[in-house]
Amino acid sequence: MNNDLKWSEFERVDMRVGTILSVSDFPEARKPAFQLNIDFGDVIGIRKTSAQITKRYQRQELVGKQVIAVVNFPKKQIANFMSECLLLGAVEGEEVTVLNPDLPVPNGLRIG
Repeated sequence: MNNDLKWSEFERVDMRVGTILSVSDFPEARKPAFQLNIDFGDVIGIRKTSAQITKRYQRQELVGKQVIAVVNFPKKQIANFMSECLLLGAVEGEEVTVLNPDLPVPNGLRIG
């Protein structure tokens, strides 16, 4: 079985930079998580998502942080919340380190 990803498949994944506007607790989630509102700029707008990042991050340190997310997945119902994008992070066991640019860039900038 060949698991190689074709370039055309990778190009369909729309990863963008956004800035976290707000963070709230998500007590209804099965595993500890936050609800995030992320600004992806004028073209994409504000999207919401949930993320299991409570082991490494406090709510207040996430607000204003630029992050990278996939914005073209279908919406997904998570408990009583509709997720509209997928925050990307490096996963080690139950700890997730959020991926982010090391310098400020415009919201909505495409990752390629």
